[in-house]
Amino acid sequence: MEIHGRCHCGYLTFEGEADPDKAGICHCTDCQTSTGSAFRTNIPVSGASFKMLSGEPTIYVKTTADSGNPRAQAFCPTCGTPIYSTSPGPGPKQVYIVRTGTLRERSQLVPKVQSWARSAQDWTMTGLAGINRYEKGSM
Repeated sequence: MEIHGRCHCGYLTFEGEADPDKAGICHCTDCQTSTGSAFRTNIPVSGASFKMLSGEPTIYVKTTADSGNPRAQAFCPTCGTPIYSTSPGPGPKQVYIVRTGTLRERSQLVPKVQSWARSAQDWTMTGLAGINRYEKGSM
């Protein structure tokens, strides 16, 4: 399916092709820290189809906690929205791991897999159905 994304402020916009069956959740501690949340939702996008339409992301290279592999983390230099991760360095990329929350089509990208479950916060495994719910903000 065709995907369309942007950062929070709109400086960065992009598009690509993604397989909805590959949408996932990552529970690794790097994703928890970088999102400020319990997990991150991602979808792989082929490098051949991924296109930045506007803006230039800032790149931070992070050595991943468990594998020790470097990953280029792209985010908006204006608002800080994380956009994707990929292999570091110049040249074409095989895949971009795009942050699902940046996509217009995010409601269609229901996660099909969870990775790094050993690092998952226990409360994410029991579901959210029993937690009080408000249609608008409560905090």
